[in-house]
Amino acid sequence: MQRYFLAEDAGLNERFTIQSADDVHHIKNVMRSSAGDQIIVNFRNGVYVCRLTAVDSSVEVEATEALDITTELPVDVTIASGLLKNDKYEWMIQKATELGAAHFIPFVSERTIIKVDQKKMEKRLERFNKIVKEAAEQSYRRHVPTVTFQPGSKALAELTVDYDQVLVAYEEEAKAGETKKFHAALKSMAPGTRVLIIFGPEGGLSAAELEIFGGRTIGLGPRILRAETAPLYALSAVSYFFELMV
Repeated sequence: MQRYFLAEDAGLNERFTIQSADDVHHIKNVMRSSAGDQIIVNFRNGVYVCRLTAVDSSVEVEATEALDITTELPVDVTIASGLLKNDKYEWMIQKATELGAAHFIPFVSERTIIKVDQKKMEKRLERFNKIVKEAAEQSYRRHVPTVTFQPGSKALAELTVDYDQVLVAYEEEAKAGETKKFHAALKSMAPGTRVLIIFGPEGGLSAAELEIFGGRTIGLGPRILRAETAPLYALSAVSYFFELMV
């Protein structure tokens, strides 16, 4: 069954209206669903099988069965990554959503290659949010990741106080053969820990940025990863540590 999201609390036998134009179009014209068909809806307080009761300019549903589904990482991971050229950032957040990232913070690093225009950035954020929503639906996520933009490294650094742990992926650590810091950081985390992992754009982070971020620098294995690949490596390691090593 297809999955959708509604930012409401639900209970059995209650009825709700899906008004998102994209979701209505998908239900009506892509899936060609009609009254009586079933979908799965992620509400704020749980996941329910819902029966379609009306399909028109909006879609009305009735919650008929509660599902016990756990698909979120035990730790809350925010990926802060320097903006990347072309569609690399879009590809990264799509795959990182599938791997369990809870939040994304694209930021302008000292070595960011692309030029950032505020009006264009607003449109890009709309596209980013659409990408993570669709990826969350596809990967059976319980929640849609958030995407918030920061205009510079200093603005990002001001947010570090909101996290239990701040890790900075630094390629020089990998070049030096460092292999233990990331594992040690994971071992120190408990379920519910809020973790910020910072990645540079093409060209990496500068020495000045490392200083202002003030987090623990970590290596991600012996190979040098592309800027769009490194967050996926880190999330895969988090998933393996917390979800498979049990």
